[in-house]
Amino acid sequence: MQAIPFKRSLLGLALIAAVATGYATLGGRFINTADAVSGGAAAAAVEAPAAAAPARNSVGLPDFTTIVTQSGPAVVNISATGPSKTALSGRERDQQRQQMPELFRHFGIPMPDDDAPAHGMGSGFIVRADGVILTNAHVVDGAEEVTVKLTDKREFKAKVVGIDKLTDIAVLRIDASKLPVVRLGNPGSAKVGEWVLAIGAPFGFENSVTAGIVSAKGRSLASDSYVPFIQTDVAVNPGNSGGPLINLNGEVIGINSQIYSRSGGYQGVSFAIPIDVAINIQEQLLSSGKVSHGRMGVTIQEVSQSLAESFGLKSTAGALVSSVEKGSPAATAGLEAGDIIRKLNDTEISRSSELPPLIAALKPGTRITLQIWRKGANHDVALALGEIPNATLAANDAGASNNPRLGLALRPLTPQERGPSGAPGGLLVESVSGPAARAGIRPGDIVVALNGQPIGDVAQLRALLDKSGKTIALLIERDDAKIFVPVDIG
Repeated sequence: MQAIPFKRSLLGLALIAAVATGYATLGGRFINTADAVSGGAAAAAVEAPAAAAPARNSVGLPDFTTIVTQSGPAVVNISATGPSKTALSGRERDQQRQQMPELFRHFGIPMPDDDAPAHGMGSGFIVRADGVILTNAHVVDGAEEVTVKLTDKREFKAKVVGIDKLTDIAVLRIDASKLPVVRLGNPGSAKVGEWVLAIGAPFGFENSVTAGIVSAKGRSLASDSYVPFIQTDVAVNPGNSGGPLINLNGEVIGINSQIYSRSGGYQGVSFAIPIDVAINIQEQLLSSGKVSHGRMGVTIQEVSQSLAESFGLKSTAGALVSSVEKGSPAATAGLEAGDIIRKLNDTEISRSSELPPLIAALKPGTRITLQIWRKGANHDVALALGEIPNATLAANDAGASNNPRLGLALRPLTPQERGPSGAPGGLLVESVSGPAARAGIRPGDIVVALNGQPIGDVAQLRALLDKSGKTIALLIERDDAKIFVPVDIG
């Protein structure tokens, strides 16, 4: 018979503890420490002296209000409009989603549900007072029209200065001056466990603020091995893409880019591109209109404990070369499968995932020295970096890529794509929008000629296009067949 009073006593103690620690709920409202004292514990508060009442920030949590006040006005909402990116039926789309239940997901322009124009949303932030804005490439890629909305409700048509798909960075410009700007920080000084916050427009809710901590640094994702991502548990959702990740000093250290999700929504794991990677891309696009990434031409893998022992190493540090591409800079320098890269110049390589971002950040032609472990001894190997072919996907409005008249993103063919003949000329279609999309041109097509003139490079195509009338005839190679496609460019 004593069990019931004993259980009630435990229940009473549990309720008191819940109120005292500020984790009780009442009517669906979260009660913090101060609310609990002024509510359920009012009698105790009367007896206690006024000085003993806890302050609202006594729990030691950071106050983000100053950071939001300073950085918030420089965060923008981006709307992008482009052609439908899919013609799948509803059933096919459902099957596609079911087949990919667990993905690293970009969360900018959503998949349209029909053939109507796609309307996407994302975020960005102003880095220069004269209207230069950073965001993700996937937010504006293929868009025919981009609109930027400021916190003061002003709206501007934005010009896409350029994009780099390899790092998922885009640079926009709007015709404005004396704009608020963010402060940039050093992502290298960020520590795992420190507080960070994100500002963006999740689901279109402009200037929403969420906070969390840095979960890890230098993450390499399967689809983006050239970016050393910052992993956080900050809540980001569709619309947050391209917004800033900010530290407690009020400095931007990253661009929110991807989430790991089973459902497509936030599940506690998000990833940001370090801001130094983005600034490197920005400077290249603004100065030369294109982005170049260094390349060695090797396939690497992690060094496990058993592999380290088999190679006579005491630690698992380094990147194991599993294959070397024929004719690549690495092959020319004499690198071999089985070599373990331990240093790049003076930088030690602890994990294999550290090497690709370091190489990609260097310009083609840069001479580097690698310290490698081969047959039980260290050796130095010098080589000059090549260029990642897909780096030519980065383009600005001065090139044929992202040309609003034609609507094609093009790049030269690689030697492998040219085939055994190695014949020069031809441009590979990477993405399509506008007039070219309406004419039926597809990604993967090869533009061979314009109005009967063979195309050798992007500059030649641009020159011919400038001299053309309202309609042009493109000779397209598709599936080993050539067809002429009329394009109305207006």
